[in-house]
Amino acid sequence: MISISVVIIGFSADIGYLIGDTEEHCSTFKGTRTRAAFVFILGFWMLDLANNTVQGPARALLADLAGPSQRNSANAIFCTWMAIGNILGFSSGSSGKWHSWFPFLTSRACCEACGNLKAAFLIAVIFLTFCTLVTLYFAKEVPLAPKQQQHLRLSDVDPLLEDTQPHGLDHSESKPRKKAVDHKVGNMPESVFEKDSTEKNVDSSVKEDQVESFSDSPGAVLVNLLTSLRHLPVGMHSVLIVMALTWLSWFPFFLFDTDWMGREVYHGDPKGNDAQVKGYDEGVREGAFGLLLNSVVLGISSFLIEPMCRWIGSKSVWAVSNFIVFACMAGTAIITVISLEESRGSDSAVGGNESIKTASLVVFAILGLPLAITYSVPFSVTADLTADTGGGQGLAIGVLNLAIVIPQMIVSLGAGPWDALFGGGNVPAFVLASVSALAACIIAILKLPKPSNSYRPIGMHFG
Repeated sequence: MISISVVIIGFSADIGYLIGDTEEHCSTFKGTRTRAAFVFILGFWMLDLANNTVQGPARALLADLAGPSQRNSANAIFCTWMAIGNILGFSSGSSGKWHSWFPFLTSRACCEACGNLKAAFLIAVIFLTFCTLVTLYFAKEVPLAPKQQQHLRLSDVDPLLEDTQPHGLDHSESKPRKKAVDHKVGNMPESVFEKDSTEKNVDSSVKEDQVESFSDSPGAVLVNLLTSLRHLPVGMHSVLIVMALTWLSWFPFFLFDTDWMGREVYHGDPKGNDAQVKGYDEGVREGAFGLLLNSVVLGISSFLIEPMCRWIGSKSVWAVSNFIVFACMAGTAIITVISLEESRGSDSAVGGNESIKTASLVVFAILGLPLAITYSVPFSVTADLTADTGGGQGLAIGVLNLAIVIPQMIVSLGAGPWDALFGGGNVPAFVLASVSALAACIIAILKLPKPSNSYRPIGMHFG
């Protein structure tokens, strides 16, 4: 699904051209290509759905393959590979030469920028296919035995079945009454034993059929998630709250980072004159380079997570990472104010100030450390809290993924109107991100449980 969606995005301009967009060459046309935009949005939502879907199984597979003593190391390795992927991806975004390496990808509807996007996405599809095949071949899973699987299904949905079970199937009152009568008589006839056993078998088979039909129903996944919310281990609700606030602080940066560089730092405008458009494009490419630096720091930081967790504990590490995000998001607002003040009354404002550019790149790079922690520590904590629940960790990590998706929807739908309330620009969204990160830091310190696997070496005690 990811492969299909990125191909749709890459070829959206060509598809729009084929279904009725303007026939004017892309080098001269400056208007909006509505059909191409619709195809692009469709592909983007497919990509977002597929990306969110793959997170749960990937993390659950990692948690199942890694033992209790390897969870932190496994998540660090996982984070390192994510950093490598980010470096490759943002390197492709900061390069503007893909169209010259693959000239056959440009067309009447798709010029240089579009050709760059096409080539980068097609290379990504090749990498994704290779990595998926490697995972399918090497990551061996041990299927649950039928009885064990049935027991786990029953334990997950039993509260629901108890509430909805027909009265005719409930023999809980008849059995004790029958046994009491037989006890008074002093004998327990063999037919009674057979009848009681038969009733138990019928009752058990009916309940198993109910569970089986329930597990195969279209709404089973949603019901399982809602049921698991009622029966989460102690401390998981705090983890979900901190996770939601953490990602509420990250998504404004993910959505507007390169646009912020193009507008607030380089003072460009994608709809302005030629100089403003050029300045905006330079800012976006510089933002991609900043994300490249971010990924390098993320990769290096992934090796530091385990020592940090052993030193101060995973709870404190997560809180510190949120405090760093709070400071960096506040820093973007300060940089924006200084940049706008210096640009006023200047004829050569487009392009920005070199010191401000450097400060912006430093912010991008610093954010690599808390991002590595965000990609690793919450999942290690969840794996530790849910290790003894008996049903694997896929469901718990699926619930944790809800704490990522819901903030994404909030930011995607609300950031634009929120920014418009304050005259446009990206600063209001970054301020909201800063406040969310500070709240996540405080709640993490006060409410997060101390995992049983605290990542501290045996024999050493602190505090």
